[in-house]
Amino acid sequence: MSRPYINVELRRLVAVRADRLCEYCLITEADSSGCQVDHIISIKHGGETTADNLAYACIFCNLQKGTDLGSIVWRTGELVRFFNPRRDSWGEHFRLDKAAIQPITDIGEVTARILEFNHNERIRERQLLIEVGAYPSPAAQQRMTQ
Repeated sequence: MSRPYINVELRRLVAVRADRLCEYCLITEADSSGCQVDHIISIKHGGETTADNLAYACIFCNLQKGTDLGSIVWRTGELVRFFNPRRDSWGEHFRLDKAAIQPITDIGEVTARILEFNHNERIRERQLLIEVGAYPSPAAQQRMTQ
């Protein structure tokens, strides 16, 4: 399957709408290894290349998410969808606890687990950014409280 073409204007719209933050872990593009435009619902699952189905994602979140749509909540056995930046509020599903991103809901739980928000290296990266006052950025703080 070939990768869909996302034109410059659409890429710019996605990046600006996201305030150049990963819409999943809220790290800035400048503080990460860069961000990519991600299909929230992948093409192979019928997702379209439209602004409503695109999110800005750091390389780590995007690679971990892949084409997955959700995962199983182990305590209930229920299949639950991932956090969707176009329809969900970050602060309803996650909270920042020092350098850890803690899930609040089942959607938060499966997203945090599969995207490995709290992998040791990711926590250490956030700790270092917190120490220098770079995380969470003002734009990230706003998303955390919306």
